[in-house]
Amino acid sequence: MSIAILRLDLAGQPRGWCSPEQAATAYVKGDVSWTLGDPAIILHGGVQRISGRQSLLEIPPIIAMRGRVVGSFSLSLNNKALFRRDQHICLYCGHETHRSLLTRDHVIPVSRGGRDVWANCVSACKSCNNRKGDRTPEEADMPLLAVPFTPNPWEYTFLERDRILGDQMEYLRQQFSDHRNWSRVA
Repeated sequence: MSIAILRLDLAGQPRGWCSPEQAATAYVKGDVSWTLGDPAIILHGGVQRISGRQSLLEIPPIIAMRGRVVGSFSLSLNNKALFRRDQHICLYCGHETHRSLLTRDHVIPVSRGGRDVWANCVSACKSCNNRKGDRTPEEADMPLLAVPFTPNPWEYTFLERDRILGDQMEYLRQQFSDHRNWSRVA
């Protein structure tokens, strides 16, 4: 897995991840406003004909892009991020479970008006999901071990990546809420 660069807007809000090559393109186009952290990667360019020196571009782990600051962005619900939010634990029985054995459960079933949104979805092992079926946790006598919540943009950005550099984690962690012990997942 390659190194990813944390991409921010001018206000310092996370806007996702980009490859070192995409970051280099942003540098060359003059789209990078400011950066944080020691260089994460050094890209080697061509050799100058007159001096004989090779050009280098040091890419830091965090870059802020020029442009319009957008108030919010979509925090799309996907199983990988959902399972990481819930720390790969079934929120009904409490067992830590491998990602391939977890399912997305709707606290209020979709068939009963529940929506496919962060605040209505939890990680569940296949056994608990089948046992709960088309009922609410109360009806199934299966109380939730934690309240589902929508991650903020910093948490969501963290949940999107399996491997995060120290400078990136330090930057994101400053805005984490107290919903979970996020350091356990890192």
